[in-house]
Parts: sequence; C-alpha cells; structure tokens
Amino acid sequence: MLPIGFDPYGMYNSMAGMGFGGSVTQESAEAGKVRPVVNPGESQKTMPGKKVSPAECKTCKERKYQDGSDEGNVSFKTAQHISPQAAGSAVRAHEGEHVSNAYKKASQNGGKVLQASVAIHTAVCPECGRTYISGGTTTTKIKYSNEENPYVKNMKSRDGGMLKGINIDLGA
Repeated sequence: MLPIGFDPYGMYNSMAGMGFGGSVTQESAEAGKVRPVVNPGESQKTMPGKKVSPAECKTCKERKYQDGSDEGNVSFKTAQHISPQAAGSAVRAHEGEHVSNAYKKASQNGGKVLQASVAIHTAVCPECGRTYISGGTTTTKIKYSNEENPYVKNMKSRDGGMLKGINIDLGA
C-alpha cells in the first residue's frame, strides 16, 4: 500500500509556498526536497523520464534567441530571452522582417520576388520535455533582369540563334 500523497511518477504537489526572499518554491512529495520555481505559471508535473517540471526548468528560463543571417537591419542581432509563450509570435514577426526585406531589395534593384516562405521550427527541451519554438527559416527567390550581365547576353544570343527563321511563311 502506498502512503498518502505518494506520487509514483515523481511529480510535485500542487501546493506551492513562498520561500525566503520572495521566491516561489515547490516541495517534492518524495523526500521533502524544496526546489525553486523559476517559471511561475507553468505546469508543475514532471514528464516521465525528465529531470524537472516546466515550472522548474532552468534551461527554458535561460533560453535565448539570436539571428544568424547576414542582414543587418533585422531584430535579434544580439541574443535575447523570449518567454516560451511569446516565442511563436516573436519568431514569426522576425521572419516576416526577412520577407519584407526581400520585397524591398527586389523593388530597389529591378527584381521580382518569385517565392518567399517561412518555416517555424520546434524542438523539445531535454531537461523538462516541453515543446518550444526553436527558431525559423525564411527562404526567398528573387529574379533580376540584368541586361549587362555577360551570362544573360550570351543566353539571349544563343536563344536568338535558335529562334531565327522559326516563323517563316514560305507560302507568300
């Protein structure tokens, strides 16, 4: 027979108390251990096979986002923390900046955006098992018509040679 309050999965009691210094703590049902709650408002259930609950996960609390592209006029050029709840909208907005910059670059240089897509990536925290937004990737394809480019000139002359006389009306 199990004692009252025993938790077979190592989950913590839902009774959170205020510790000294105003920090929130959580008592473990197993051995009376007190752990700090670093992510208040998050689930206090520990997933099977994981070390801590999302409420106690230091990895999630300290996760930072940084842009790795060579564009200089977008957000997150320096590493910044975003809460897990706000990460999705922040990453989508950031990737939207890249799409906007592609359209701006195309219009300034006489190009046309053929394709622009955004992929939002997720991952699972190894410490607590929470699924989180891990980043995003923007892919754009811009077509430029550059008449001065030697490759474009060569292509046009080659195509012109193949097309000469293709529409001759010999009946006239």
